[in-house]
Amino acid sequence: MALPAFAARALGRPPLQLEQGAPARTTCPRRHSRVEAELAASRPGSVAASVRAGPPRGVSLGFNSPPLQDEPPKAFSFLAGALRARLFALLPRGRRRRMHDLRRRWDLGSLCRALLTRGLAAVGHSLKHVLSAIFSKIFSPFSSFGSMDEKSNKLLLALVMLFLFAVIVLQYVCPGTECQLLRLQAFSSPVPDPYRSEDENSSRFVPRYNFSRGDLLRKVDFDIKGDDLIVFLHIQKTGGTTFGRHLVRNIQLEQPCECRVGQKKCTCHRPGKRETWLFSRFSTGWSCGLHADWTELTSCVPAVVDGKRDARLRPSRWRIFQILDASRNFHYITILRDPVSRYLSEWRHVQRGATWKASLHVCDGRPPTSEELPSCYTGDDWSGCPLKEFMDCPYNLANNRQVRMLSDLTLVGCYNLSVMPEKQRNKILLESAKSNLKHMAFFGLTEFQRKTQYLFEKTFNMNFISPFTQYNTTRASSVEINEEIQKHIEELNFLDMELYSYAKDLFLQRYQFMRQKEHQDARRKRQEQRKFLKGRFLQTHFQSQSQGQNQSPGQNLSQNPNPNPNQNPTQSLSQNLTQRFNPNLIQKENRGRQKQGSGRKQSGSSSNGTNDYIGSVETWR
Repeated sequence: MALPAFAARALGRPPLQLEQGAPARTTCPRRHSRVEAELAASRPGSVAASVRAGPPRGVSLGFNSPPLQDEPPKAFSFLAGALRARLFALLPRGRRRRMHDLRRRWDLGSLCRALLTRGLAAVGHSLKHVLSAIFSKIFSPFSSFGSMDEKSNKLLLALVMLFLFAVIVLQYVCPGTECQLLRLQAFSSPVPDPYRSEDENSSRFVPRYNFSRGDLLRKVDFDIKGDDLIVFLHIQKTGGTTFGRHLVRNIQLEQPCECRVGQKKCTCHRPGKRETWLFSRFSTGWSCGLHADWTELTSCVPAVVDGKRDARLRPSRWRIFQILDASRNFHYITILRDPVSRYLSEWRHVQRGATWKASLHVCDGRPPTSEELPSCYTGDDWSGCPLKEFMDCPYNLANNRQVRMLSDLTLVGCYNLSVMPEKQRNKILLESAKSNLKHMAFFGLTEFQRKTQYLFEKTFNMNFISPFTQYNTTRASSVEINEEIQKHIEELNFLDMELYSYAKDLFLQRYQFMRQKEHQDARRKRQEQRKFLKGRFLQTHFQSQSQGQNQSPGQNLSQNPNPNPNQNPTQSLSQNLTQRFNPNLIQKENRGRQKQGSGRKQSGSSSNGTNDYIGSVETWR
């Protein structure tokens, strides 16, 4: 090992001689020298001495200087021990301190690396033995076919490769985290019935109202390529935003809606046309005003579709003629919600600063005056209002909002409360809302998301891509109210309570009717398929039998020992068909023949033939 001059003289060795042409080696004063590295490596029992991975960090070698030569640790350990004090005395105090720190760090890092390597090796060896034991117990019957260690290793490798392939495919198909979480939830818990999970008492549902078959059967022949149009009546805080997104993003169409990132509205054109088939917030925007009601939509939608926006300011008799003329093309849909939950949700929304000032409330060709529809607050908004103040306002449009938005306000003089008594006005509004709701093409309930999806798909013959999700935890459910406040809210929304009860009864009856109809149609299809298969089998059977009779008439006469020469061939064929289709009649005839004591062989042969035929049909199925 090459040493500097002073160390070489101390050890009795020749000094270090640089080769000719080699540049002089310089050492940074802030870094340790080769002497320090050699002393750290020469320490007896040091891990660095056994590793010998090269010079420590910071030691610079010359371009043509020879590498360090490894020497046996035993030959050099006693010299390092004897001359340690003398060598340390030759170094400055700061250099000795840095040398001590370097040696400690070098030993500790090497020790940690060695321990980590040995620990991982031990864990891998233990895991291998455990897996070998597991596979040996599982595949013990097949131990005679080869070495168990090789089989277990191959099987383990195959399982690991299969798992990695599944992960890669999953990342390719679904790069996001939403469907991965859905798959984890699906693996964690069994999937219940999607329709029974919403309503635990669906089997014990007792109808309260009597509806005709026409009211329960909702089947719209929606022609998306023609002039049909779906009009979505969006009532505040009923889950209409979620349902509206389903209509533009989650429905299977020949030409899906084009939705761009960062834009709320989507382009929903008919196949091959530049006309929209959906009139909603997320397709056409608030074309008839913010949260337009039934009165506004029925007078505005035909005008907007025809490009005549000024037509919505016409009198109501013009609107009636427009409805009668275009009722076959406009299919109105809406979503309802429990009145108490909807009322609390609207209060929380108003408390956060919502006002819906952009709503037009156009009725009979004009918006209401400030005297007809006064405001409940004086500032820009009603943010931070308590629940008691929200309930005490007599002009609050949140009271009975669903009845007001579904009824025809022109029947009661729009927003002019002095036209008729309040009791009569409420009765007319409720009956109008019920009638409009019943004659709508479709309506759903927020509390029954999967049933809403099912009825929409059966009504319009349009399927959604992914199922709806039922959220039982909402902002309204987080509001804790006592029984007195809940009763007061129900009194303020007594018309909505009556309408929701009516709508829920009609909704569940429609759902049960459609499910029963679906089961009946499936049963009828199975019966038709069975009849068709039986007819095909009988046809091929009789053809083969007639061909056999034509080919070997003597054989048929020998098989029938008692032929009837007076019998008509048509009668014999009908008798044969009767015997084939009525095995009970054959059994009765056989019993009668057995009682009479004649024709036992013939009856036995006919019954055996019938049983063979039935068995052949079952086998063919």
